[in-house]
Amino acid sequence: MPSGQVNEHQEIGKPLARDTSIVTRWLQKYRTGSVSGLLEIKKAAGAKRKINDDGIAALIQELKTGKGFSSYGGIVEWLKKEHGLDIEYGTVYALVRYGLGAKLKVPPPQSYKQDEKLVSELKKNSVSFSIV
Repeated sequence: MPSGQVNEHQEIGKPLARDTSIVTRWLQKYRTGSVSGLLEIKKAAGAKRKINDDGIAALIQELKTGKGFSSYGGIVEWLKKEHGLDIEYGTVYALVRYGLGAKLKVPPPQSYKQDEKLVSELKKNSVSFSIV
């Protein structure tokens, strides 16, 4: 081999511990864009968001109101009805709970047999304490 040139991609890849397909890709990048083509770092686009910015903004606004939602399934239905977004339950749960850090504001249902006067009296007179 005159002037230290390499005849095969395997000869380049072996000392670099790289497969010949990677060496071929490097050479193609070099031929099309010279050294700058080799140094360019491309970022993958990733998956498209399932809920658009308008939908998220509307959801945040709805969560801020006193009404809230009774379940994450209710949020799924609301997004479909109000914004035409067909989003899976798990996606909505992850967005609301972890992405937005929100909790559902509607308390769990209570028995219709409860006496409202006694419940409010209990809340007024109860003493809160913590165990250390």
